[in-house]
Amino acid sequence: MAQIRLALAQLNVTVGDIAGNADAILRWAQHAADRGAHVVAFPEMALTGYPVEDLALRTSFVDASRAAMDDLAAKLAAAGLGNLTVICGYLDRDPEGYDRLGRPKGSPQNAAAIVHGGRVVARAVKHHLPNYGVFDEYRYFVPGDTLQVVTVHGIDIAVVICEDLWQEGGPVRATRAAGAGLLLAINASPYERTKDDERLKLVTRRAREAMCPLAYVNMVGGQDELVFDGDSIVVDESGTVVTRAPQFSEGLLTVDLDLAGTTRGADEYAGIRIERTVISDRPLPPYQPARSGIAPRLDEEAEIYTAIVTGLRDYVEKNGHRSVVVGLSGGIDSALTATIACDALGPENVYGVSNPSKYSSEHSKVDAAELAERTGLNFRVIPIEDIKEAFLRQLPLTGVADENLQARIRGMIWMSIANQEGHLVLASGNKSELAVGYSTIYGDAVGAYAPLKDVPKTWVWRLARWRNQRARELGETPPIPERSITKEPSAELRPGQRDTDSLPPYEVLDDVLDDYVEQDASAADLVAAGFDPDLVERVIRMVDAAEFKRRQYPPGPKITFKAFGRDRRLPLTNRWRESVTDHQPSPAPARAASPGEGPRG
Repeated sequence: MAQIRLALAQLNVTVGDIAGNADAILRWAQHAADRGAHVVAFPEMALTGYPVEDLALRTSFVDASRAAMDDLAAKLAAAGLGNLTVICGYLDRDPEGYDRLGRPKGSPQNAAAIVHGGRVVARAVKHHLPNYGVFDEYRYFVPGDTLQVVTVHGIDIAVVICEDLWQEGGPVRATRAAGAGLLLAINASPYERTKDDERLKLVTRRAREAMCPLAYVNMVGGQDELVFDGDSIVVDESGTVVTRAPQFSEGLLTVDLDLAGTTRGADEYAGIRIERTVISDRPLPPYQPARSGIAPRLDEEAEIYTAIVTGLRDYVEKNGHRSVVVGLSGGIDSALTATIACDALGPENVYGVSNPSKYSSEHSKVDAAELAERTGLNFRVIPIEDIKEAFLRQLPLTGVADENLQARIRGMIWMSIANQEGHLVLASGNKSELAVGYSTIYGDAVGAYAPLKDVPKTWVWRLARWRNQRARELGETPPIPERSITKEPSAELRPGQRDTDSLPPYEVLDDVLDDYVEQDASAADLVAAGFDPDLVERVIRMVDAAEFKRRQYPPGPKITFKAFGRDRRLPLTNRWRESVTDHQPSPAPARAASPGEGPRG
């Protein structure tokens, strides 16, 4: 057996900021060396940020990544870190070409550089390119066909990249055939509910398959719709957790491992060539290992709330902004959105605007003001009735068009304030409303970011109650007025309006949406599951007719298994209609639903 101290760096990097990311990698490598680490691993594509999307197709971007990695290697040595082995994800290119894929020589590759002594001594390339959910890697990258095994202080370390763990066989089994003492996986694995549980099951299973300990390092922070939750893990060969990092926190996880020394295994497995690079084949003298801990897990509400706060904070800050505008109606969605914004950016950077109309209840106006007082955000009241009446004198409107006008006036006010004062507007709609089109396009749907976009309505209430309870536990004033949580939801666009005038109760609606949207259940499946056929037809009709609204809705953090946008993509022009009696398409309607139709157009 041989000893080694491994550091896993959970970094929050920014896509395209290659120079800034390189500086962060250098800084955290120094922290690892200060802790006595012999090897430090950084996440997948840490140098470029992830996902780079079509930046990968720009030759200039690939060239910049490659040059920056060589420059980083030299800077590590110049900083006195030449003896530290650094493993870091970056964007490289295929030196040979893969005619079988129709990709020319020089196509991009998702790679990891192994750096030592001031240079890149080896590189690993991702084999399995995910092409599902939020991933489009097969569009960009050429897959690898080798397994890189690097020997450090007499220990063979096999290096794989993210999806290589999630797929059966391949590099994991090749690791076993190679006789490696450690399987190291670098990752940019986006967050979704309960993924930490799935991740632990995965690394446990793969460690047993590889018959060696497994170290898993993951990215943290927000990138557009994605949030990375860290949760780096080290398990032994039986899958028992040795150490585990906190969720959503940038930092360094350091662990001492006692591993099997070099044993020359196979040079090929199932078409995967095993490449070996020796940095040092001499084991370290015995030393006293440091103790490692296991960070506590967040409960489900805390996990989701933290993910949303992280996504909002990074979206605002990484895009060069500081402050946001939120329309405050007194209802639960805007109250939770504003509270999240205060937690993410500080209340001094949150500007709440109340826009009462003649239909706004007194309690809604009071609740909006109370939220502002509880949180300390900036608050102003701009009534809209005079603006609405001026508009109606020029263009008389009735019914839904009149209701939507109110929402659009409010949206115009928020956007105007943002333009004038330099803020970003936050949309406060939730996933349930977005699913069925219960929002006003260019009204309450305007904005640069939508924190609750992937949060079902029933979870909005759960998160609000959790946030208030958390405040009580800390001896603080709960930020959200209790009445905002308990009162019946209403858009307040006409007298006595309630959401249930247009929608099923949210508890029922969310249950149907979970099956139809998340699980892709058919209408017949939903009826077979016990839902009322008329309810199924009604909900499906609303969901299918609202695709054009979802295409124009702001981005928001992915929380569920299938978020609108990156995860779920349907054609706008689409005559497929689900039937509750069979799986055959129903006859096309005489005309498609127009953008003005629906409960709120």
